[in-house]
Amino acid sequence: MKSPIPDYLKQVLEQIRDQDGGAPADYIETLAKADTSRLAVALAMVDGQVYSAGDDSVEFSIQSISKAFVYAIAIEDAGLDAVLAKIGVEPSGDAFNKLSLERGSNRPMNPMINAGAITAHSLVIGPNATAEKRTERILSVLSRLAGRQLSVDEEVYQAELRDADRNMGIGYMLKAAGIIACDPREAVTGYIRQCSINVNVRDLAMMSATLCNAGIHPVTGESIIPQTSVRQVLSVMTTCGMYDAAGSWVSRIGIPAKSGVAGAIIGALPGQVGLATFSPRLDERGNSVRGVKICERLSSDMGLHMMDVSQIAVATVRTSMATIINSGPDAHTENCNRLVAIFSMRGVVRFGGSERLTRAIVRELDAPNPEDPGSGRAHDACAVVLSLHEVFSLSPVAKRVIHEDIFRLVKEGRFVVAIDPGNVLQIDREKAGEKFKVVKTEEQARNEIGGTGCQAVAQSNDW
Repeated sequence: MKSPIPDYLKQVLEQIRDQDGGAPADYIETLAKADTSRLAVALAMVDGQVYSAGDDSVEFSIQSISKAFVYAIAIEDAGLDAVLAKIGVEPSGDAFNKLSLERGSNRPMNPMINAGAITAHSLVIGPNATAEKRTERILSVLSRLAGRQLSVDEEVYQAELRDADRNMGIGYMLKAAGIIACDPREAVTGYIRQCSINVNVRDLAMMSATLCNAGIHPVTGESIIPQTSVRQVLSVMTTCGMYDAAGSWVSRIGIPAKSGVAGAIIGALPGQVGLATFSPRLDERGNSVRGVKICERLSSDMGLHMMDVSQIAVATVRTSMATIINSGPDAHTENCNRLVAIFSMRGVVRFGGSERLTRAIVRELDAPNPEDPGSGRAHDACAVVLSLHEVFSLSPVAKRVIHEDIFRLVKEGRFVVAIDPGNVLQIDREKAGEKFKVVKTEEQARNEIGGTGCQAVAQSNDW
């Protein structure tokens, strides 16, 4: 069975594609020439599974999204207290390229505006480091977060450097205010270079998922960012990551996020999913028009708003196998003495839980994969059982995902039985077809598959 999640992402892109408002950033020559038809989205789960659609391999410069990760590096290198002494955490209410300094302390208001980001860059390694050394450190960390070696786009770097007067002015003002200790030119050129690192949406989704996973890379298992730094970064992303649109973003979408003027947006929902979008057309605040729409749609469809506390339990998925046998000498049906795949869920199931179920179904029922030992165990199963008797509730998106799983299994010719005594599934049985049954007990499930009086010989203790 094919997972429905990539198809859903493609559908979202097609429904958003006609949004043609905004324009590429025109103050950077290379960005002004961007192909505005480009559109991509990626989701990365905290266990490393990545789903994507659209132009997901197209590279673009990371731009201001780098600010979130460099802030984390600065905290690691200089310590949180030293960073807070130089950079505030309050929303500025101003555009990202304004010199917004806190009265009294002269600190930049937060690390997500240019003044704060230049300051954060200056704190990487230490005040005596060169721009090259700082960029080398930043590039190394971002590459580990992405899971592959990244590189600087020299054309973008040179274009931004030619038009760096405003940022250079900010750098000298920060130096005069006693905020940065290094040569302002070193800080600004290094900052521009970090913004010129090339990524794609799959890279950004994995980087976001690392934040969601307490700083531990979902695939490599490497602890890249300390958990306390992750908390600090996500907090500031929540209040300041979308510049002067941060308030409306939090209220409507509710995901800690950061945008970049190349047209990308990242979102990081702790413990659940990292997401990334790319579309070069920007609104007046410097955020991708279509990217914002995609994030709004994902948040609504998947119930990702961080303030949604209506469901707080955690869902789990168990997989087991059993053979249906007749207690008498003769088989009731053709399914007697054949393998059955059982997928049991418990708790409150939201998008993450339904995605894990989908992945378990695909892994067990598809043909064995030589690169995934243990996969394909139930490839020849005569039936699939979805046990929901320990499920308290299904979120709307979880229902849609599981419904689609069932429809696809039936379309493949599988016989599917749902054990659903609490009626949490609420599926259109007519649409599912004759090969789908809903029952209330395990005994009824066995009878539906093998005939009345059948028993199950479990290959594990789960059924």
